[in-house]
Amino acid sequence: MNISYNWLKRYINVPDDAQTVAKILTSIGLEVGTVEEVETIRGGLRGLVVGEVLTCEAHPNSDHLHVTTVNVGNEVLPIVCGAPNVAAGQKVIVATIGTVLYDGDQSFTIKKGKLRGEDSFGMICAEDEIGVGSDHAGIIVLPQDTPVGMPASEYYHVENDTLIEVDITPNRSDAASHYGVARDLYAYYQAHGQNISLQKPSVEAFKVDNHDLQISVKVENTEACPRYTGVSIKGVNVQESPDWLKKALTTIGLRPINNVVDVTNFVLHECGQALHAFDADKVKGNQIIVRNAKQGQKFVTLDGIERTMDERDLMICNSEEAMCIAGVFGGLDSGVTEQTKNVFLESAYFDPVTIRKTSRRHQLQTDASFRYERGCDPNNTLYILKRAALLIQEVAGGTVSMEISDNQFAEFNPWDVTIDINRVNSLIGKAIGEDHIETILKALEIEIVKKNGSVWQLAVPRYRVDVQRECDVVEDILRIYGYDNVEFPEKLNTSLAYGQKPDPIALQRRIAEQLTAQGFYEILNNSLTKVAYYEPLQELTLDSCVKIMNPLSQDLGVMRQTLLFGGLESIARNANRKNGDLKLYEFGNCYHFSGEKRKDEKANDNPLFAYSEEPHLGLWLTGNKTAQSWVRREEKTTFYQLRAYVNAILTRLGVDIQKTTTERLQNELYQDGLTIKAQNGKAIAIIGIVARRVLKQLDVDQEVYYADIDWKQLLKQNKQYKAVINDLPKFPEVKRDFALLVDKSVEFADLARAAFETEKKLLKNVYLFDVYEGKNLEAGKKSYALSFILQDAENTLKDTQIENIMSRLKAKFEEKFNATLR
Repeated sequence: MNISYNWLKRYINVPDDAQTVAKILTSIGLEVGTVEEVETIRGGLRGLVVGEVLTCEAHPNSDHLHVTTVNVGNEVLPIVCGAPNVAAGQKVIVATIGTVLYDGDQSFTIKKGKLRGEDSFGMICAEDEIGVGSDHAGIIVLPQDTPVGMPASEYYHVENDTLIEVDITPNRSDAASHYGVARDLYAYYQAHGQNISLQKPSVEAFKVDNHDLQISVKVENTEACPRYTGVSIKGVNVQESPDWLKKALTTIGLRPINNVVDVTNFVLHECGQALHAFDADKVKGNQIIVRNAKQGQKFVTLDGIERTMDERDLMICNSEEAMCIAGVFGGLDSGVTEQTKNVFLESAYFDPVTIRKTSRRHQLQTDASFRYERGCDPNNTLYILKRAALLIQEVAGGTVSMEISDNQFAEFNPWDVTIDINRVNSLIGKAIGEDHIETILKALEIEIVKKNGSVWQLAVPRYRVDVQRECDVVEDILRIYGYDNVEFPEKLNTSLAYGQKPDPIALQRRIAEQLTAQGFYEILNNSLTKVAYYEPLQELTLDSCVKIMNPLSQDLGVMRQTLLFGGLESIARNANRKNGDLKLYEFGNCYHFSGEKRKDEKANDNPLFAYSEEPHLGLWLTGNKTAQSWVRREEKTTFYQLRAYVNAILTRLGVDIQKTTTERLQNELYQDGLTIKAQNGKAIAIIGIVARRVLKQLDVDQEVYYADIDWKQLLKQNKQYKAVINDLPKFPEVKRDFALLVDKSVEFADLARAAFETEKKLLKNVYLFDVYEGKNLEAGKKSYALSFILQDAENTLKDTQIENIMSRLKAKFEEKFNATLR
């Protein structure tokens, strides 16, 4: 959620700058993501100046362009303009060479050019081109007394502001507004001895002007809508909003629409309560009915999409038809437009569960649903209605033309919470004093109803939906007091406990330290991932995914079956920011659902029987192994580099690489690769080159090598490992080489396995140091150059022994692989 620093100061006289405020917010539980300097108009209108059109003539090679000369104060510029209303003598806004203009997320730079043979050294601008309005019918024409050369930023009173991005957790709906954040800041400053004031906008000026537009309200589903308030305003003038309102909304990233709609958005971000403004003339029968939709009912929302409603969806209707999905999204034909003259303003409290389920069913995430589904303040709906009505009258005129219709079907009393000061101090880990605790509680608007020694009866405001237990109050006290103000104890009490062997946490830490030392970066991705990743797969199918019942979005619709996609997202993000040389690793769980197990009788007794959770270790390599410099050339990462890292992990955890077997990997996620199996035949790792289709799906345009290690299987191998200490060999090793001509289907792993089967005692290692395929070889053949390391721990090897071993190896290769020596 974006918080404007200037907007925040409307409610609290903040004594600190924006950076300090951001640190305070993070310390009290409202974590700040970024702090960004912004202007009320994007780009600050830099490079734009007031100019005077001196001459304006028709373009000789066009029927709609004009060739003008424009005085911009320090020079006269020739500019080709296509606007139909350009004329000599006008005062206009000119974008000079080098000026950057913005269109949504896109930007473009004004450059010197030629239009149909005529030089153009700038651009005469329309409102929408510089972000000061939405009109594109023609260029901006300023009053004649506007000084030539005046910066456009001065003319439009561009203000600097600071945007604070606050990451609101689901339990803190009370802080999902500027006033909510100001309220928390006020509590912090009060608790730390700074006497500042908190100003809530007054609504005392609200009054009913007449009774000319009566609209009745009927709530049929009182559980889903425990409170509904509304009022009509007659004779409004719907037009563009005043500058202060437009600047407030654009600063936090909202697009101004019209003055009435902008007021509802302003109040939403001011107080955290969503409103809806209906065109009162479209409220048929002058009646508002809050009821559930009919099953299968069709409804077109503001985005023009026809949606099929569920009977559990709450709707705001008139006497004939639905007008709005309650608390989620408005309808296409009932909103306020420039033709609207009369408005019915709604402020309601809806059941959070009902709104959340409707939002998920229709995949509609709006500012309104974000707040309603987390819980708004039911005691604030009347204040919000009056505040919005007064603002609408201020910016659009009109008269309040009915008594407020307040339909309340439940009591919204404060939460009753009992705390024991001794327990508070115990949980905090420090005695902070009753006076200090009382100051904090009062600053948080928590009323102390009664004190009975160390036991206090509290009344917690209804808007604090997350504070209903003693521990919640303690957490609130602690976050305002300051976590950093609780000192570490001078001693630490501990007890001995049995540790699991092998200790999976210790082994994970050991491998993490090894990979980090080798230049890898650890990443941590969300276990929830996109449905789209699994839809085209035949092995890791969508049916075998663990599906989320009410996902926040399709991007978080299922639990991951592989770590691969999360790592590729990290690679794409880094590569798009010119950081493409990456070595990444992640420890994480993968999740699977088995439809066959669901049918098993065991699933009747254990609902989780069909689900599984498995730990994995993923490694990703991409980009360059070494960057180019004056001493070495650029070198790309390779499959074999990743294989070496995997072998190092297996070796560190006690797996004898020589006793493992490998198989060619056949998997839709990879172009090519291999599976490494332990002696028991269980796969412990796969290494592969990620398939181009997968890379394209995640917008990765460079080759990626990926290894997936089954951590559970690897720990089982480690459990069987017993360290053996031997003396260093006293006798030298012997190296002998073979150059073998074999069929192309023969792999090095097959040759190595056959060699160890032939000589189990003295053969210590086999290396492949050259592979050749090409000229002077028979068709279908390739050449392997192998090195064999022989060693006897008790004696020096004799030539006869060596020759005997090499002869047996040669015979084995000839017999099993039809190999010949080159």
